[in-house]
Amino acid sequence: MWPEAKVLHLRRALAVALLFATVSLSCLVLIRDVESYHFFSSYPLSSFPSIFPSASTDPVATKNEYPLGKILNDAAMKDKTVILTTLNEAWAAPNSLVDLFLESFKIGDRTRRLLNHLVIIALDQKAFARCQAIHSHCFSLDTEADFHEEAFFMTPKYLKMMWRRIDFLRSVLEMGYNFVFTDVDVMWFRDPFPRFHLDADFQVACDHFTGTFDDVQNRPNGGFNFVRSNNRSIEFYKFWYSSRTTYPGYHDQDVLNFIKVHPFISDIGLKMKFLDTTNFGGLCEPSRDLNQVCTMHANCCIGMENKLYDLRIMLQDWKHYLSLPPSLKRLSVVSWRAPQKCSIEAIFKLNGTPEKNVQG
Repeated sequence: MWPEAKVLHLRRALAVALLFATVSLSCLVLIRDVESYHFFSSYPLSSFPSIFPSASTDPVATKNEYPLGKILNDAAMKDKTVILTTLNEAWAAPNSLVDLFLESFKIGDRTRRLLNHLVIIALDQKAFARCQAIHSHCFSLDTEADFHEEAFFMTPKYLKMMWRRIDFLRSVLEMGYNFVFTDVDVMWFRDPFPRFHLDADFQVACDHFTGTFDDVQNRPNGGFNFVRSNNRSIEFYKFWYSSRTTYPGYHDQDVLNFIKVHPFISDIGLKMKFLDTTNFGGLCEPSRDLNQVCTMHANCCIGMENKLYDLRIMLQDWKHYLSLPPSLKRLSVVSWRAPQKCSIEAIFKLNGTPEKNVQG
């Protein structure tokens, strides 16, 4: 047994040694950190790769993560039907058309669930990035032309964008998907599917509806249509697209109006129907009864600001209608206050066509 004094002395010596080792190690760590600071501070941060890339360098933000087939499959209803719209930078800006478009689904009658089946086709990178921020199903469409700015009505850029859309929709049909195509300036106020014709291959909204579903004198509007995928509809879209060379300088809607009476349509057996403006209205011919309206289109309107102004009024009118008690709704006491800024006369002036000479 060691004397107690000697044991105490050894304990103190060990404590001092341990303290010295701890202080020495801390100094070494401090010196290393200081040297590291001087080393790294002499180089910009951009010299080193980031372990967690920012959104601006994330490849998902600038290109498709999944092929079109998977995106359509994820969005499709049980019968392989999808809802499609196209979007460019001008229409995708915050507080612009796409926000009003999505809002209409959210406040419509049985329309919010349809957002699960909506695929937004972006025509430029900024539109694609905005889509990813606000919606689940987005696809970036490769285009040779630059569609990021507003394409003014009937300009070469506008025509190219419209025909690129027709060719893309043909490819969707060839993949076996039915689709509702809707312009982003169409407000969805009710589920339209109960109002679609069961026996039609191609059914389209109208700028002017004569009162008969199969009357070729109806004035179709390509901004809203429901198409079932089959051999007839695929051949029709091929014919429609190829007809752009037969009618150069015309957009897809004008050409549709020309070819709707072409013998080719009856030869392939295509069943074409025209949708009643009572249910599928627009600023050309509004649906006056809010108890029956499904969609309202800002057609017969030129200019982004004019569209935005009248569409905001339209959404306000719909909200006012929803706030009414059932008894007043049945009386149809509310109607649209739009158009206020949009004007069909402006289109006649742009085309140089007197109003009295234009059907519908």
